Amino acid sequence: MEKVQKECKELHSFLYLFDFENQMCYYHNRDSITIGRHNMKETYVFDYVNENEFHKLERSLKKYNMLAYKKLHFDFYPKLKEGNFLGKVVSTNKEKNTKSYELKLPTDSMFAKVHGEIKLHYVVYENEKTVMLDKLTPEDILSEGHQSELVTYKGVMVSKEHSDKDMFKINLLNMINK
Repeated sequence: MEKVQKECKELHSFLYLFDFENQMCYYHNRDSITIGRHNMKETYVFDYVNENEFHKLERSLKKYNMLAYKKLHFDFYPKLKEGNFLGKVVSTNKEKNTKSYELKLPTDSMFAKVHGEIKLHYVVYENEKTVMLDKLTPEDILSEGHQSELVTYKGVMVSKEHSDKDMFKINLLNMINK
């Protein structure tokens, strides 16, 4: 009888079947219906330049822009792990075989005009199969949002440090739009 290397694990009401011969992972629900499969060959691992700071920015993003957070976690992260790199290539390093990317997240147009687009910056290390998550920008408003509760003015987050400047921009943009 031919030996096939397979391993089963049950986690969170799903049955994971690992087929090491074909390097595939199958997801089954309790009724043995296949609900997904994942190619283990092409998976990339996430790493962080500064993990604590990155997670602070992520939590702030979750609090103040849930759409961008959901898109990041449920659409973009799985695609990055599969090797589908999104966004535009900012730079490449042929010696280290790396590419730096900048991915725009969904942003309210008024927020983008006042604070800038929300972007994920990451570097892909092809040889190590690693995606190094660098930062989320604009860092100043996101880090300030993590440290203290931000107020809004006409539906846009306002920085406590630059509140006059932000409110001036919002009023100016509203006058231009009228």
